[in-house]
Amino acid sequence: MNAHPSPEPCPSPQADPAPAKGSALEVLGAFLKLGLTSFGGPVAHLGYFHTEFVLRRRWIDERAYADLVALCQFLPGPASSQVGMALGLGRAGWWGALAAWLGFTLPSALLLMLLALGMSQWTGLATSGAVHGLKVVAVAVVAQAVWGMARALCPDRLRAAWAIAAALLVLAVPSTYGQLAAIVLGAVLGRWVLKLGPLPAAQHQHYGVSNRVGSCLLLVYAVLLGLSPWLIAAYGGSLLAIASQVFQAGALVFGGGHVVLPLLQASLVPGGLVSNDILLAGYGAAQAVPGPLFTFAAYLGAAMPAPWGGWWAGLALLLAVFLPGLLLVAGVLPYWESLRQRAGVQRAMAGINASVVGVLLAALYDPVWTSAIHSRLDFGLALAAFGLLVLARLSALWVVVGAALCGWWFF
Repeated sequence: MNAHPSPEPCPSPQADPAPAKGSALEVLGAFLKLGLTSFGGPVAHLGYFHTEFVLRRRWIDERAYADLVALCQFLPGPASSQVGMALGLGRAGWWGALAAWLGFTLPSALLLMLLALGMSQWTGLATSGAVHGLKVVAVAVVAQAVWGMARALCPDRLRAAWAIAAALLVLAVPSTYGQLAAIVLGAVLGRWVLKLGPLPAAQHQHYGVSNRVGSCLLLVYAVLLGLSPWLIAAYGGSLLAIASQVFQAGALVFGGGHVVLPLLQASLVPGGLVSNDILLAGYGAAQAVPGPLFTFAAYLGAAMPAPWGGWWAGLALLLAVFLPGLLLVAGVLPYWESLRQRAGVQRAMAGINASVVGVLLAALYDPVWTSAIHSRLDFGLALAAFGLLVLARLSALWVVVGAALCGWWFF
Protein backbone atom coordinates (compact mmCIF):
# COMPACT_ATOMS: atom_id res chain seq x y z
CA MET A 1 0.00 0.00 0.00
CA ASN A 2 1.29 3.45 -0.92
CA ALA A 3 2.03 5.70 2.04
CA HIS A 4 1.12 8.94 0.25
CA PRO A 5 -1.30 11.30 2.00
CA SER A 6 -4.94 11.41 1.05
CA PRO A 7 -5.17 12.00 -2.70
CA GLU A 8 -6.32 15.15 -4.31
CA PRO A 9 -9.67 14.98 -6.10
CA CYS A 10 -9.42 12.82 -9.17
CA PRO A 11 -8.98 14.84 -12.36
CA SER A 12 -11.87 14.84 -14.76
CA PRO A 13 -11.46 12.13 -17.36
CA GLN A 14 -10.30 13.38 -20.69
CA ALA A 15 -12.47 12.76 -23.66
CA ASP A 16 -11.38 9.46 -25.06
CA PRO A 17 -11.85 8.28 -28.60
CA ALA A 18 -15.00 6.39 -29.45
CA PRO A 19 -14.60 2.79 -28.37
CA ALA A 20 -14.39 -0.02 -30.85
CA LYS A 21 -17.90 -1.19 -31.63
CA GLY A 22 -19.14 -4.47 -32.94
CA SER A 23 -22.31 -5.84 -34.45
CA ALA A 24 -25.22 -7.52 -32.73
CA LEU A 25 -24.34 -10.64 -34.72
CA GLU A 26 -20.83 -10.64 -33.22
CA VAL A 27 -22.33 -10.29 -29.72
CA LEU A 28 -24.82 -13.08 -30.41
CA GLY A 29 -22.05 -15.44 -31.52
CA ALA A 30 -19.87 -14.72 -28.49
CA PHE A 31 -22.69 -15.16 -25.99
CA LEU A 32 -24.17 -18.17 -27.76
CA LYS A 33 -20.86 -19.97 -27.28
CA LEU A 34 -21.01 -19.13 -23.57
CA GLY A 35 -24.68 -20.05 -23.36
CA LEU A 36 -23.80 -23.51 -24.64
CA THR A 37 -20.76 -24.06 -22.40
CA SER A 38 -21.08 -21.91 -19.23
CA PHE A 39 -21.77 -24.46 -16.54
CA GLY A 40 -21.38 -23.91 -12.81
CA GLY A 41 -23.76 -21.12 -11.82
CA PRO A 42 -23.45 -17.31 -11.68
CA VAL A 43 -20.00 -17.21 -10.10
CA ALA A 44 -18.61 -19.46 -12.81
CA HIS A 45 -20.41 -17.35 -15.44
CA LEU A 46 -18.54 -14.26 -14.25
CA GLY A 47 -15.34 -16.25 -14.64
CA TYR A 48 -16.25 -17.22 -18.19
CA PHE A 49 -17.13 -13.59 -18.99
CA HIS A 50 -13.81 -12.42 -17.54
CA THR A 51 -11.87 -14.86 -19.70
CA GLU A 52 -13.84 -14.13 -22.86
CA PHE A 53 -14.43 -10.37 -22.75
CA VAL A 54 -11.59 -8.99 -20.60
CA LEU A 55 -8.68 -11.28 -21.45
CA ARG A 56 -9.51 -12.62 -24.92
CA ARG A 57 -11.71 -10.12 -26.76
CA ARG A 58 -10.75 -7.04 -24.69
CA TRP A 59 -14.20 -5.48 -24.95
CA ILE A 60 -13.73 -3.97 -21.48
CA ASP A 61 -10.76 -3.41 -19.19
CA GLU A 62 -10.13 -5.20 -15.89
CA ARG A 63 -11.13 -2.31 -13.70
CA ALA A 64 -14.35 -1.43 -15.55
CA TYR A 65 -15.36 -5.09 -15.54
CA ALA A 66 -14.83 -5.35 -11.78
CA ASP A 67 -16.85 -2.16 -11.26
CA LEU A 68 -19.66 -3.54 -13.42
CA VAL A 69 -19.69 -6.81 -11.47
CA ALA A 70 -19.82 -4.87 -8.19
CA LEU A 71 -22.77 -2.80 -9.46
CA CYS A 72 -24.74 -5.88 -10.54
CA GLN A 73 -24.09 -7.53 -7.17
CA PHE A 74 -25.91 -4.57 -5.59
CA LEU A 75 -28.92 -4.72 -7.91
CA PRO A 76 -31.75 -7.25 -7.59
CA GLY A 77 -31.99 -9.76 -10.41
CA PRO A 78 -29.68 -12.23 -12.17
CA ALA A 79 -26.24 -10.67 -11.64
CA SER A 80 -24.35 -12.62 -14.30
CA SER A 81 -27.05 -12.02 -16.92
CA GLN A 82 -27.10 -8.31 -16.06
CA VAL A 83 -23.34 -8.16 -16.56
CA GLY A 84 -23.78 -9.92 -19.90
CA MET A 85 -26.55 -7.59 -21.07
CA ALA A 86 -24.47 -4.55 -20.06
CA LEU A 87 -21.49 -5.90 -22.05
CA GLY A 88 -23.71 -6.42 -25.08
CA LEU A 89 -25.19 -2.94 -24.65
CA GLY A 90 -21.75 -1.36 -24.57
CA ARG A 91 -20.56 -3.33 -27.58
CA ALA A 92 -23.53 -3.01 -29.97
CA GLY A 93 -26.25 -0.90 -28.37
CA TRP A 94 -29.74 -2.14 -27.60
CA TRP A 95 -29.58 -4.85 -30.25
CA GLY A 96 -26.34 -5.98 -28.64
CA ALA A 97 -28.02 -6.20 -25.22
CA LEU A 98 -30.82 -8.30 -26.75
CA ALA A 99 -28.30 -10.47 -28.61
CA ALA A 100 -26.28 -11.04 -25.43
CA TRP A 101 -29.42 -12.08 -23.53
CA LEU A 102 -30.67 -14.36 -26.32
CA GLY A 103 -27.32 -16.06 -26.85
CA PHE A 104 -26.65 -16.64 -23.18
CA THR A 105 -30.20 -17.58 -22.18
CA LEU A 106 -31.94 -19.49 -24.96
CA PRO A 107 -29.84 -22.70 -24.91
CA SER A 108 -30.66 -23.51 -21.29
CA ALA A 109 -34.23 -22.23 -21.63
CA LEU A 110 -34.91 -24.48 -24.62
CA LEU A 111 -33.33 -27.47 -22.90
CA LEU A 112 -35.42 -26.96 -19.78
CA MET A 113 -38.63 -26.49 -21.77
CA LEU A 114 -37.88 -29.68 -23.69
CA LEU A 115 -37.36 -31.41 -20.36
CA ALA A 116 -40.69 -30.11 -19.07
CA LEU A 117 -42.49 -31.38 -22.18
CA GLY A 118 -40.77 -34.78 -22.25
CA MET A 119 -39.38 -35.41 -18.78
CA SER A 120 -39.62 -39.20 -18.95
CA GLN A 121 -36.91 -39.29 -21.65
CA TRP A 122 -34.47 -37.05 -19.68
CA THR A 123 -34.38 -38.71 -16.28
CA GLY A 124 -30.61 -39.34 -16.31
CA LEU A 125 -29.54 -35.84 -17.35
CA ALA A 126 -28.57 -34.41 -13.96
CA THR A 127 -26.50 -37.45 -12.95
CA SER A 128 -24.66 -38.17 -16.21
CA GLY A 129 -20.87 -38.39 -16.26
CA ALA A 130 -20.56 -35.70 -18.94
CA VAL A 131 -22.47 -33.23 -16.76
CA HIS A 132 -20.25 -34.09 -13.81
CA GLY A 133 -17.20 -33.31 -15.93
CA LEU A 134 -18.73 -29.95 -16.77
CA LYS A 135 -19.26 -29.18 -13.11
CA VAL A 136 -15.62 -30.05 -12.42
CA VAL A 137 -14.34 -27.70 -15.13
CA ALA A 138 -16.33 -24.89 -13.49
CA VAL A 139 -13.90 -25.19 -10.56
CA ALA A 140 -11.00 -24.40 -12.89
CA VAL A 141 -12.86 -21.50 -14.49
CA VAL A 142 -13.69 -19.88 -11.15
CA ALA A 143 -10.16 -20.49 -9.86
CA GLN A 144 -8.76 -18.77 -12.96
CA ALA A 145 -11.09 -15.80 -12.38
CA VAL A 146 -10.08 -15.55 -8.71
CA TRP A 147 -6.38 -15.71 -9.62
CA GLY A 148 -6.60 -13.10 -12.36
CA MET A 149 -8.85 -10.69 -10.48
CA ALA A 150 -6.80 -10.99 -7.27
CA ARG A 151 -3.61 -10.04 -9.10
CA ALA A 152 -5.31 -7.01 -10.66
CA LEU A 153 -7.54 -5.86 -7.80
CA CYS A 154 -5.55 -6.73 -4.66
CA PRO A 155 -2.10 -5.26 -5.40
CA ASP A 156 -1.25 -4.37 -1.78
CA ARG A 157 -1.32 -6.19 1.56
CA LEU A 158 -4.35 -4.37 2.93
CA ARG A 159 -6.61 -5.24 0.01
CA ALA A 160 -5.28 -8.80 -0.15
CA ALA A 161 -5.93 -9.19 3.58
CA TRP A 162 -9.42 -7.75 3.19
CA ALA A 163 -10.19 -10.17 0.32
CA ILE A 164 -9.33 -13.06 2.64
CA ALA A 165 -11.38 -11.51 5.46
CA ALA A 166 -14.33 -11.02 3.09
CA ALA A 167 -14.11 -14.68 2.04
CA LEU A 168 -14.13 -15.74 5.70
CA LEU A 169 -17.15 -13.50 6.37
CA VAL A 170 -19.08 -14.99 3.46
CA LEU A 171 -18.23 -18.52 4.58
CA ALA A 172 -19.29 -17.69 8.15
CA VAL A 173 -22.57 -16.11 6.97
CA PRO A 174 -23.47 -18.26 3.94
CA SER A 175 -26.33 -16.13 2.61
CA THR A 176 -27.00 -12.99 0.63
CA TYR A 177 -26.55 -11.01 3.85
CA GLY A 178 -22.96 -12.18 4.19
CA GLN A 179 -22.14 -11.14 0.62
CA LEU A 180 -23.80 -7.74 0.99
CA ALA A 181 -22.05 -7.17 4.32
CA ALA A 182 -18.67 -7.96 2.74
CA ILE A 183 -19.32 -5.54 -0.12
CA VAL A 184 -20.55 -2.73 2.15
CA LEU A 185 -17.61 -3.15 4.53
CA GLY A 186 -15.26 -3.16 1.54
CA ALA A 187 -16.72 0.16 0.40
CA VAL A 188 -16.17 1.65 3.88
CA LEU A 189 -12.61 0.29 3.97
CA GLY A 190 -11.79 1.72 0.58
CA ARG A 191 -13.35 5.12 1.17
CA TRP A 192 -11.93 5.82 4.63
CA VAL A 193 -8.93 3.54 5.21
CA LEU A 194 -7.10 3.03 1.90
CA LYS A 195 -4.39 5.62 1.28
CA LEU A 196 -3.68 5.50 -2.41
CA GLY A 197 -1.63 7.74 -4.60
CA PRO A 198 -3.31 10.08 -7.07
CA LEU A 199 -5.75 7.93 -8.98
CA PRO A 200 -5.82 8.03 -12.76
CA ALA A 201 -9.10 8.96 -14.34
CA ALA A 202 -11.18 5.91 -15.05
CA GLN A 203 -11.77 5.30 -18.73
CA HIS A 204 -15.38 6.12 -19.46
CA GLN A 205 -17.40 3.17 -20.72
CA HIS A 206 -19.81 4.19 -23.45
CA TYR A 207 -23.01 2.19 -22.94
CA GLY A 208 -25.08 4.49 -25.16
CA VAL A 209 -27.75 5.19 -22.53
CA SER A 210 -28.43 8.81 -21.61
CA ASN A 211 -29.53 9.97 -18.16
CA ARG A 212 -32.97 10.71 -19.56
CA VAL A 213 -33.38 7.24 -21.04
CA GLY A 214 -32.03 5.72 -17.81
CA SER A 215 -34.62 7.63 -15.78
CA CYS A 216 -37.40 6.40 -18.10
CA LEU A 217 -36.26 2.80 -17.74
CA LEU A 218 -36.22 3.06 -13.95
CA LEU A 219 -39.72 4.61 -14.07
CA VAL A 220 -40.98 1.72 -16.22
CA TYR A 221 -39.48 -0.72 -13.71
CA ALA A 222 -41.24 1.01 -10.81
CA VAL A 223 -44.59 1.22 -12.65
CA LEU A 224 -44.57 -2.44 -13.68
CA LEU A 225 -43.62 -3.50 -10.17
CA GLY A 226 -46.37 -1.31 -8.71
CA LEU A 227 -48.96 -2.69 -11.14
CA SER A 228 -48.08 -6.33 -10.48
CA PRO A 229 -50.23 -6.78 -7.32
CA TRP A 230 -53.22 -5.21 -9.10
CA LEU A 231 -52.79 -7.43 -12.17
CA ILE A 232 -52.50 -10.52 -9.99
CA ALA A 233 -55.69 -9.60 -8.11
CA ALA A 234 -57.67 -8.51 -11.19
CA TYR A 235 -56.64 -11.31 -13.56
CA GLY A 236 -56.00 -14.17 -11.15
CA GLY A 237 -55.56 -17.50 -12.87
CA SER A 238 -54.60 -16.00 -16.24
CA LEU A 239 -51.19 -16.14 -17.87
CA LEU A 240 -50.90 -12.35 -17.36
CA ALA A 241 -51.33 -12.75 -13.61
CA ILE A 242 -48.84 -15.63 -13.51
CA ALA A 243 -46.31 -13.56 -15.50
CA SER A 244 -46.85 -10.68 -13.07
CA GLN A 245 -45.98 -12.96 -10.16
CA VAL A 246 -42.82 -14.08 -11.94
CA PHE A 247 -41.95 -10.44 -12.74
CA GLN A 248 -42.20 -9.66 -9.01
CA ALA A 249 -39.83 -12.52 -8.22
CA GLY A 250 -37.28 -11.32 -10.77
CA ALA A 251 -37.62 -7.71 -9.62
CA LEU A 252 -37.14 -8.24 -5.90
CA VAL A 253 -34.72 -11.13 -5.51
CA PHE A 254 -31.16 -10.55 -4.31
CA GLY A 255 -28.57 -13.30 -4.44
CA GLY A 256 -29.06 -14.88 -7.85
CA GLY A 257 -30.87 -17.88 -9.26
CA HIS A 258 -30.83 -20.08 -6.19
CA VAL A 259 -32.77 -17.43 -4.27
CA VAL A 260 -35.44 -16.95 -6.96
CA LEU A 261 -36.43 -20.61 -6.85
CA PRO A 262 -38.35 -20.48 -3.55
CA LEU A 263 -40.12 -17.33 -4.77
CA LEU A 264 -41.22 -19.12 -7.93
CA GLN A 265 -42.30 -22.10 -5.85
CA ALA A 266 -44.44 -19.85 -3.65
CA SER A 267 -45.99 -18.29 -6.76
CA LEU A 268 -46.89 -21.45 -8.68
CA VAL A 269 -47.09 -24.50 -6.40
CA PRO A 270 -49.78 -23.44 -3.87
CA GLY A 271 -52.22 -22.63 -6.69
CA GLY A 272 -51.72 -26.06 -8.24
CA LEU A 273 -50.15 -24.75 -11.44
CA VAL A 274 -47.07 -26.93 -10.91
CA SER A 275 -46.65 -29.82 -8.48
CA ASN A 276 -43.80 -29.78 -6.01
CA ASP A 277 -42.42 -33.02 -7.51
CA ILE A 278 -42.26 -31.49 -10.99
CA LEU A 279 -40.66 -28.35 -9.59
CA LEU A 280 -37.96 -30.29 -7.73
CA ALA A 281 -37.21 -32.47 -10.76
CA GLY A 282 -36.73 -29.36 -12.85
CA TYR A 283 -34.57 -27.77 -10.18
CA GLY A 284 -32.21 -30.76 -10.30
CA ALA A 285 -32.00 -30.54 -14.07
CA ALA A 286 -31.40 -26.78 -13.95
CA GLN A 287 -28.13 -27.46 -12.15
CA ALA A 288 -26.99 -29.56 -15.10
CA VAL A 289 -27.56 -27.17 -17.99
CA PRO A 290 -25.43 -24.19 -19.01
CA GLY A 291 -26.49 -20.60 -18.71
CA PRO A 292 -28.38 -18.66 -16.02
CA LEU A 293 -30.48 -20.44 -13.41
CA PHE A 294 -33.29 -17.91 -13.93
CA THR A 295 -34.22 -19.90 -17.06
CA PHE A 296 -35.91 -22.25 -14.59
CA ALA A 297 -38.94 -19.97 -15.07
CA ALA A 298 -39.21 -21.21 -18.68
CA TYR A 299 -39.32 -24.80 -17.40
CA LEU A 300 -42.14 -23.95 -15.01
CA GLY A 301 -44.11 -22.20 -17.75
CA ALA A 302 -43.78 -25.15 -20.09
CA ALA A 303 -44.66 -27.57 -17.27
CA MET A 304 -47.94 -25.85 -16.35
CA PRO A 305 -51.12 -27.68 -17.44
CA ALA A 306 -53.42 -26.55 -20.25
CA PRO A 307 -54.56 -24.00 -21.13
CA TRP A 308 -51.57 -22.07 -19.73
CA GLY A 309 -48.60 -24.39 -20.19
CA GLY A 310 -46.45 -25.10 -23.21
CA TRP A 311 -43.91 -23.25 -25.31
CA TRP A 312 -45.65 -19.88 -25.24
CA ALA A 313 -46.06 -19.93 -21.48
CA GLY A 314 -42.42 -20.89 -21.07
CA LEU A 315 -41.28 -17.98 -23.24
CA ALA A 316 -43.67 -15.59 -21.46
CA LEU A 317 -42.33 -16.46 -18.02
CA LEU A 318 -38.77 -16.33 -19.34
CA LEU A 319 -39.31 -12.73 -20.47
CA ALA A 320 -41.09 -11.84 -17.23
CA VAL A 321 -38.27 -13.03 -14.96
CA PHE A 322 -35.47 -11.30 -16.92
CA LEU A 323 -37.18 -8.02 -17.87
CA PRO A 324 -36.74 -6.30 -14.47
CA GLY A 325 -33.02 -7.08 -14.45
CA LEU A 326 -32.54 -5.45 -17.87
CA LEU A 327 -34.58 -2.36 -16.92
CA LEU A 328 -32.58 -1.91 -13.71
CA VAL A 329 -29.06 -2.35 -15.04
CA ALA A 330 -29.65 -0.26 -18.18
CA GLY A 331 -31.41 2.42 -16.13
CA VAL A 332 -28.65 2.69 -13.53
CA LEU A 333 -25.63 2.54 -15.89
CA PRO A 334 -25.57 6.21 -17.04
CA TYR A 335 -25.58 7.43 -13.43
CA TRP A 336 -23.04 4.81 -12.43
CA GLU A 337 -20.64 5.92 -15.16
CA SER A 338 -20.72 9.47 -13.76
CA LEU A 339 -20.28 8.38 -10.15
CA ARG A 340 -17.38 6.03 -10.76
CA GLN A 341 -15.21 8.91 -12.07
CA ARG A 342 -15.03 10.59 -8.62
CA ALA A 343 -11.97 10.02 -6.43
CA GLY A 344 -13.96 9.08 -3.32
CA VAL A 345 -16.08 6.63 -5.28
CA GLN A 346 -12.98 5.15 -6.91
CA ARG A 347 -11.42 4.51 -3.50
CA ALA A 348 -14.66 2.92 -2.31
CA MET A 349 -14.71 0.80 -5.48
CA ALA A 350 -11.13 -0.34 -4.77
CA GLY A 351 -12.39 -1.75 -1.46
CA ILE A 352 -15.50 -3.23 -3.07
CA ASN A 353 -13.38 -4.91 -5.76
CA ALA A 354 -11.28 -6.55 -3.04
CA SER A 355 -14.56 -7.74 -1.50
CA VAL A 356 -15.65 -9.17 -4.85
CA VAL A 357 -12.43 -11.18 -4.98
CA GLY A 358 -13.22 -12.49 -1.49
CA VAL A 359 -16.79 -13.38 -2.47
CA LEU A 360 -15.48 -15.26 -5.51
CA LEU A 361 -12.90 -17.01 -3.35
CA ALA A 362 -15.59 -18.17 -0.91
CA ALA A 363 -17.81 -19.30 -3.78
CA LEU A 364 -14.90 -21.26 -5.25
CA TYR A 365 -15.20 -23.47 -2.19
CA ASP A 366 -18.99 -23.39 -1.71
CA PRO A 367 -20.90 -24.14 -3.88
CA VAL A 368 -18.48 -24.70 -6.79
CA TRP A 369 -15.88 -26.99 -5.16
CA THR A 370 -18.24 -28.79 -2.79
CA SER A 371 -20.69 -29.69 -5.56
CA ALA A 372 -18.05 -30.95 -8.01
CA ILE A 373 -14.96 -32.33 -6.25
CA HIS A 374 -15.62 -35.65 -4.54
CA SER A 375 -12.54 -37.74 -5.37
CA ARG A 376 -8.91 -37.60 -6.46
CA LEU A 377 -10.03 -38.08 -10.04
CA ASP A 378 -12.27 -35.00 -9.79
CA PHE A 379 -9.41 -32.94 -8.37
CA GLY A 380 -7.01 -34.19 -11.06
CA LEU A 381 -9.42 -33.20 -13.83
CA ALA A 382 -9.97 -29.75 -12.28
CA LEU A 383 -6.21 -29.23 -11.88
CA ALA A 384 -5.56 -30.26 -15.49
CA ALA A 385 -8.27 -27.89 -16.72
CA PHE A 386 -6.80 -25.05 -14.64
CA GLY A 387 -3.37 -25.68 -16.17
CA LEU A 388 -4.79 -25.67 -19.68
CA LEU A 389 -6.60 -22.39 -19.05
CA VAL A 390 -3.85 -20.51 -17.19
CA LEU A 391 -0.59 -21.94 -18.49
CA ALA A 392 -1.47 -23.24 -21.96
CA ARG A 393 -4.01 -20.41 -22.46
CA LEU A 394 -6.28 -22.82 -24.29
CA SER A 395 -9.74 -21.58 -25.24
CA ALA A 396 -12.32 -22.21 -22.52
CA LEU A 397 -14.58 -23.81 -25.14
CA TRP A 398 -12.11 -26.64 -25.82
CA VAL A 399 -11.37 -27.12 -22.13
CA VAL A 400 -15.10 -27.44 -21.41
CA VAL A 401 -15.62 -29.91 -24.25
CA GLY A 402 -12.60 -31.94 -23.09
CA ALA A 403 -13.88 -32.03 -19.51
CA ALA A 404 -17.29 -33.22 -20.70
CA LEU A 405 -15.67 -36.03 -22.72
CA CYS A 406 -13.48 -37.01 -19.75
CA GLY A 407 -16.52 -37.04 -17.50
CA TRP A 408 -18.47 -39.17 -19.96
CA TRP A 409 -15.54 -41.60 -20.22
CA PHE A 410 -14.38 -41.85 -16.61
CA PHE A 411 -17.40 -41.13 -14.39
